[in-house]
Amino acid sequence: MLQFPELWTKNTSLGERIANDLRLRILENEIKPGDILSENRLARQYGTSRSPVRDALKALSHDGLIRLERMGAYVSGMDLRDIHELYDVREMIENFAQQRVSTDHQEQLSSLLNQIIDKMEIAAKYHNHSDFAYFDLTFHEEIIRHANHKRIMNLWNGMRSLIMAVIIVTTEDVFAHGPDHVAWVINKHRKIMHSLLSGNRQNVEQSVMTYFKDSKRTLDKSFPTSESQSD
Repeated sequence: MLQFPELWTKNTSLGERIANDLRLRILENEIKPGDILSENRLARQYGTSRSPVRDALKALSHDGLIRLERMGAYVSGMDLRDIHELYDVREMIENFAQQRVSTDHQEQLSSLLNQIIDKMEIAAKYHNHSDFAYFDLTFHEEIIRHANHKRIMNLWNGMRSLIMAVIIVTTEDVFAHGPDHVAWVINKHRKIMHSLLSGNRQNVEQSVMTYFKDSKRTLDKSFPTSESQSD
């Protein structure tokens, strides 16, 4: 069963941890579109009061994964089109952020990104899928943070838990394709870093476009049975 990385969950509330678990169960289709989630039933399942469950359901509603109704939470799910749209927004944010990274901070950012890539390689060496996914997201998040744009950061923060859940699922597919594919994913991050540090706008745009084109191919493999749902 897939889980959020410990590095991610160590400082999170119980409601956030429940939300993270439910996100993965919905993405894995264990909880299916059309299912009804009950606060009481989830509270018993997670051994907690209804309050953190209520917080979790609010977070899932913000993600668009459920619809809160009087009789419970109706599961909308997330089909492949929804996930592609999520990555469309990621691409716009990351392209914008990379264009804004100041040359004054490039040396510091370069060192930080290299450290993160090193951690991805260590996670790959020990077949630690969870940490690999965490450092994958951290790599992109640091670039966005270094753009020093509050509104873009707020937009990113509103999606980051859902993005993390999708990356966890796709990381399983990456590792399933063997060490060469894992190395290819790591190298994609090196290419992003090199284009970013080149300071060339066209290089940055091309690099981001190529990265997300490849990422969407991985999404297509990781969510092959996703179908549009009608309410």
